[in-house]
Amino acid sequence: MSVGHIARIMEEGGIATVVIASGVFRNRLAAMQIPRTVLTRHPMGRPLGRPGDHEEQRRIILEALNLLESAIKGGILVDLPDRSV
Repeated sequence: MSVGHIARIMEEGGIATVVIASGVFRNRLAAMQIPRTVLTRHPMGRPLGRPGDHEEQRRIILEALNLLESAIKGGILVDLPDRSV
C-alpha cells in the first residue's frame, strides 16, 4: 500500500493529511489525486532535505502545515522551490 492510499484512507476516516514527497514523483502523485501534496526538489528518499538541515526541514514542514490549513479543494499539489543551495 502506498502513502497515497494510506492518506486517502485516513481522509475517509476524518483525519486530514498532507503528503511530503520528492518532486520526481509529481506525475504519479497527481494521477493518484491525493488530497494535499507538498513536492520538494530534494532527491528521492530525502524529501525534507539533507540530514541535520533543521532550518530547511522546518521550512518544509511549515509549508505542509500551511497547506493543511489553506487548501480549499482536494488534489492540491504545491511545488516548493529549493532554498537549501
